[in-house]
Amino acid sequence: MKRDGAMKGDVTTRPLAFIGLGNMGGHMSRRLAQAGLDLTVFDLDAGKVAAAVAAGARPASSAAAAATDAAVLLTSLPTPAAVDDVMLGAGGVLAALPDGALWVDMSTSLPAVADRVRTRGAARGIRVLDAPVSGMSTGAATGTLHLYVGGEAADLEQVRPVLEVIGDRDHIRHVGGHGAGYTVKLLLNLLWFSSLVATAEALTVGVRAGVDLAVLHEALVTSQANSVLLEHDLLPLLLEGDYEPGFAVALACKDLGLAIDLARSQDVPVELSAVVEQVFRRARAAYGETAGEMSPVRLYEELAGLELRLPGSRPAAGDDATAPGNDAAAGGDATAPGNDAAASDGAAAPTPSARRAA
Repeated sequence: MKRDGAMKGDVTTRPLAFIGLGNMGGHMSRRLAQAGLDLTVFDLDAGKVAAAVAAGARPASSAAAAATDAAVLLTSLPTPAAVDDVMLGAGGVLAALPDGALWVDMSTSLPAVADRVRTRGAARGIRVLDAPVSGMSTGAATGTLHLYVGGEAADLEQVRPVLEVIGDRDHIRHVGGHGAGYTVKLLLNLLWFSSLVATAEALTVGVRAGVDLAVLHEALVTSQANSVLLEHDLLPLLLEGDYEPGFAVALACKDLGLAIDLARSQDVPVELSAVVEQVFRRARAAYGETAGEMSPVRLYEELAGLELRLPGSRPAAGDDATAPGNDAAAGGDATAPGNDAAASDGAAAPTPSARRAA
């Protein structure tokens, strides 16, 4: 007799599984366990599994073992290749899932991988949602992530009570059919990264030309050129020299590459995006894989021989004022900056803002 993973009744009473306990997945899985849900977890890093177990989850010996009885499987993995390997390759997860189970992929990935899973699992009633997140590790820890969900609306509504444990209920959006969630997340990242490079250029040119940074920043923030990035997201860097070590520049390069691949698959030329990707790759080469995602700003600072710091700013802890942090966690897909900007003398305290996802 085949195992039946079809959800009947309250989804929060059914067995869940979570695979990929990195920067994002670790926080999300712990929130699910702490909420008292029936959760089994797996990650290649035993320490990350132990943290989830301490919160109330059960450990599994393998990815396939985690999925064996799951009515809902959630994954948060670093690359499309990792998703493919876990679901269809050596991980053997698709074959292990019960008939009728629902797979919710929260990775920043490409539609093609989930399409292959959906095609192979269709005969067994396996359902698929792509639901990448933004809000970074802060949002994952506090349950305030934004989710962009592609797939059947009915499947989303069925699993929504689970997703509301890890995301802001007002920002769990159904954005279209299968693959639409991945697409929205990639384009969100693409626009944010492009804006970062353009903003770094503008601020560097202005300061080099003799305009006071505080005056320039205020003028731009109160103009039609304002953006969430300019008003909020840059403040930790401008005030503290924080190049956002919580999301590595290597992951930013990965996301930019995926977005450009998506554009290529749609026959859309994206020359500007290609230049932005090269700036990020240059920053990765200069400062290392784990340097913060705002490291492109450091490139401009060093080329111009200046630092973009507002009055009252302090050097980054443990190093000179321009050194990015190097403590980005590896493993799960960390796709969403979400640190609240810090206030200091010389800059008004910002309204907390969820930063670009990763």
